[in-house]
Amino acid sequence: MICIVRVTAIALALFTGIASANAQSDYPTRPVHVIVPSAPGGGTDTSARVIADHLSRAMGQQFVIENRPGAAQLIGIEAASRAAPDGYTLLVAASPITIIPAINDKARYNVLRDFAPISQLISVPSILVADPRLPIHSLKDFVAAAKQKPGEMTYASAGTGTQPHMAMELLKSMAGIDVRHIPYKGVAPALTDLIAGRTSAMFVNMISAKAHVDSGALRALASSDTKRAGVMPDVPTVAEAGVPGFEAMQWFGLFAPAGTPVAIVERLQKEAALALRSPAMKARLAADGADAVGNTPAEFTAIVKSELEKWERVAKAAHLK
Repeated sequence: MICIVRVTAIALALFTGIASANAQSDYPTRPVHVIVPSAPGGGTDTSARVIADHLSRAMGQQFVIENRPGAAQLIGIEAASRAAPDGYTLLVAASPITIIPAINDKARYNVLRDFAPISQLISVPSILVADPRLPIHSLKDFVAAAKQKPGEMTYASAGTGTQPHMAMELLKSMAGIDVRHIPYKGVAPALTDLIAGRTSAMFVNMISAKAHVDSGALRALASSDTKRAGVMPDVPTVAEAGVPGFEAMQWFGLFAPAGTPVAIVERLQKEAALALRSPAMKARLAADGADAVGNTPAEFTAIVKSELEKWERVAKAAHLK
């Protein structure tokens, strides 16, 4: 009797495994929902729609964008973290997914525990820009001016906890300067006041900064990347300009709920990478100063872990939590 039960159990396990494998190889068999934790029209939403369009065509099912903004992205991120790990709910999130836990006690998610990172999709450097009416022509000038009058210079950001805010806090800690934070509700109003001379400087992503730098409305001082941007080759990196080791990139990544079958994660990564590495996509992103990434789940997980550790250190140093 015991043998019969054991054989039956083994047969059931084998059948279940085969059925599961077949289900994964057939994936997807119905529409997939892609949660975006921000409103339509922003960088995260745009990145998500580009990838969703490719996945819909490549995988034969609709990948439907579901915008869930609110509570500084917490609503959408936490909804994705609670979804069934079956590949039918995904998340496209920006780099603040690794910043929020460092500054917000209300965050009820753990990126490494609750998500399976699939691939970093796009990486965008930020540019440190300044009011061109100020006698600040380089990062060295900016640091010197800040040290001359601690706490008097101001910098704008798209809001507390955003990547531009944390990039400046990282620079402050690494360069030993004190610059006062003026948070805004988004990039556009922050840029408007900087151009009007109401603040002195800010970090802003390359896509938003380029037109204003080209027109002379803003002066570019340094890039947050480890290499110079192809669309702004004359702008040095922060590291080149005097703060070695500095890097603060804005990125967009694809995640699944933790426990999603490895075969599904790997297939999604493969298809996303194919889209990002196409010549047309690379050219489109390069024109905006962005880079297509499409790395592996292991590579993306390592980046997420590194980012979590970095922003936790920065938040503690700036007393932000």
